Amino acid sequence: MARRSKKSSLGKKIMWTVFGIVIALVVIVGGVSAKVYFDVKGAADKTYHEVNRKNKIDPTRDVEVKDGDPFSILLMGIDTGDLGRIDQGRSDSMMFVAVNPRKESTRIVSLERDTYTEIVGHGTQDKLNHAYAFGGPAMSMDTVEKLLNVPIDHYISIDMAGIQTIVDEIGGIEVNNTLEFTYEGSTFKYGKIELNGEEALKYSRMRYEDPRGDYGRQERQRKVIAAIADKAIDINNVTRYKSILDSLGDAIQTDLSFDEMVSLAQKYRDSFRKIEMDQLQGEGFMKDGVSYQEVSQAERDRVKKELDKQLDIME
Repeated sequence: MARRSKKSSLGKKIMWTVFGIVIALVVIVGGVSAKVYFDVKGAADKTYHEVNRKNKIDPTRDVEVKDGDPFSILLMGIDTGDLGRIDQGRSDSMMFVAVNPRKESTRIVSLERDTYTEIVGHGTQDKLNHAYAFGGPAMSMDTVEKLLNVPIDHYISIDMAGIQTIVDEIGGIEVNNTLEFTYEGSTFKYGKIELNGEEALKYSRMRYEDPRGDYGRQERQRKVIAAIADKAIDINNVTRYKSILDSLGDAIQTDLSFDEMVSLAQKYRDSFRKIEMDQLQGEGFMKDGVSYQEVSQAERDRVKKELDKQLDIME
């Protein structure tokens, strides 16, 4: 039971970081001044980026967050700016999130970046995370939809270099590290450790020394996001809310409007009381000297069944 509670707590932190942190700051500083409200709205508006999709699996699907409908989000951690990159980047961390206020629950499925699949709209078979590099959020959403045969309603992407800036803005974070390793000149000991922005980025990025490979890296990325949530909504940071919000605006992109974010805070809060974590599991294989993950049809069917149930999608 304790293990389930820990996962639920982590899930709540992840969810409120990526699409609730701005609203949390509104609550914290609410009533202070009209300027505070409009600064928050301005920062949220800065994150808004419309997505134009051409290959939805269900073009007739009409979901309204403002009405409290069950909906899905594709969460992506993008490596733009990581290691000095200035190109489109790739989605090195991906999670399918299904939120249902009627059931007061949320289901989060982690997706392995090296999953071998059709890149919808590009005419190739490749690693799942390459979809973002080829076609941004739209192609990523279309590709994950095709892989799981489950509709995706919205997206949120977080720039990894932006996470470095955010961590520094909030004065560093603390994580509980379960794997001691050294990466790019920094050593990460067992137990609770303090990380600045540069260290948090390195901690999130290491993969090859982890015996669990990308699955281990995804867990460390979730820990960093959770720690940011803990620190960013701390009352002691309110005096620096403007610089924090500016950092968020540079690091996060989403097709959720400010009004939809407000609706999430008002109508979906109870949906995060019960968080179920899952992982799309695959088997490693080599093709032309490149390492991939092969996900069986049975595994995809299993995940689809759970997500359809969570989103109240009828067969």
